[in-house]
Amino acid sequence: MPKLKLGAIADDKPVRVTVDLPAAIHRQLVAYADVLAQETGSPVGDPAKLISPMIERFMATDRAFAKARRTRQP
Repeated sequence: MPKLKLGAIADDKPVRVTVDLPAAIHRQLVAYADVLAQETGSPVGDPAKLISPMIERFMATDRAFAKARRTRQP
């Protein structure tokens, strides 16, 4: 099985954000949670908990975003 980009979900103090997802994206999120649970051996519980680490991973690997942040910092 290929290694997923996400690992175990860290338990951190959350900030509540409400987001409306298209049904197709939600189905993919649920499927991702199932695959992640199989890979890590621990259930994800609520698939919505994947959204934060997915966004974090996306921003961490976005080179254009990193470059823009470097140029904006004093």
